[in-house]
Amino acid sequence: MAMPGLALFYGGLVRGRNVLSVMAQCAGIACMASLLWVACLYSLAFKGDGDWIGNLDAVFLKGISLGSVAPGTHVPETLFVMFQMAFALITPALYVGAVVERMKFGAILLFSALWLALVYTPVTHWVWGGGWLQTMGIKDLAGGIVVHTTAGVSALVLAILLGKRRGFPGHPHQPHSPGMVFIGAAMLWVGWFGFNAGSQLKAGAGAGMTLLVTHLSACAAALVWCLLERIRNGKVGLIGLVTGLVAGLATVTPASGDVGPLGAIIIGSLAAVICYYVVSLIRVRLDIDDSLDVFAVHGVGGILGTLMLAVFGQSAFGGLGLVKSFGVQLGIQATGLVVTIVWSALATLGIALLVKVTLGLRVSEEQEYDGMDNAEHGENAYPMEPGT
Repeated sequence: MAMPGLALFYGGLVRGRNVLSVMAQCAGIACMASLLWVACLYSLAFKGDGDWIGNLDAVFLKGISLGSVAPGTHVPETLFVMFQMAFALITPALYVGAVVERMKFGAILLFSALWLALVYTPVTHWVWGGGWLQTMGIKDLAGGIVVHTTAGVSALVLAILLGKRRGFPGHPHQPHSPGMVFIGAAMLWVGWFGFNAGSQLKAGAGAGMTLLVTHLSACAAALVWCLLERIRNGKVGLIGLVTGLVAGLATVTPASGDVGPLGAIIIGSLAAVICYYVVSLIRVRLDIDDSLDVFAVHGVGGILGTLMLAVFGQSAFGGLGLVKSFGVQLGIQATGLVVTIVWSALATLGIALLVKVTLGLRVSEEQEYDGMDNAEHGENAYPMEPGT
């Protein structure tokens, strides 16, 4: 659900001449990431007991049989490999939203292959694979750090390096299909239940609570975002509603195994307010063309939820009481975030510069004007008139 949902969500937000390029980038990343995951990245993320990276004992899933069980679980390891693969293929697709309508198809595939190896896989090992942050006691049920912080920070760095779209911000880059955006968001909403509740790795009360709080945070964030739009613009847009929805989902993701219903509603409400104003900060104040607000929604959401679980995970605030004391847990969460943010930014910068001197990052001005669907893929989603 998540990959087609994201492709439709992003595809509806761009202009009609670029919708297929966005879908192709999401699909290409998904296929490439899946093969790399089986070839070596799963092993580096989840095998071995190194603090910083795993080992290559399970290259091409060597030694994993039908009877293998993922360590520390009752889940067949083949199923665990596939479940974790879903995270690996959706995470790099998130930063596609920061570079739509101008980054080459080949460049984003090469960048993503290197990014998965140098950013996603090490951070996954640190947090989920027995690395130093997991040993420290970091809490991140379904990817506030591993998914949303890494992708969000990398999106911001990529947007700055790649530069603004032609005509931004003076020339409007209106979403061509709000209806498509809604369908994609609805699919993401359902897919998110699988990511968050599935991260409990078993059916039961824990998965049920995770499912519930995920839904409640999304609902609260969507409605608060609507209220903010109404106050500011006098109208409530469908795109704003679903953007708030996604912000609520991203923000509750790391905390969804630790907070209760009230905490989830507060988290979703705060996510809407903070992410809403960061969108304006990035676009207007800083004049950065993070085209589909990846950092403001996913990056800020993941960071915010990672910190807030230290508060709302406490039983005194309706949480499940599975976290350490507030000060200790907050320190651990902040440590994990700082290291992840710095590493994601530096590695993204290095990878992007390498891709720039090899394949080049950006299409030509003529290709950007004509639209990447035709320029990169020789196809159009719709009959195209000049300038549409």
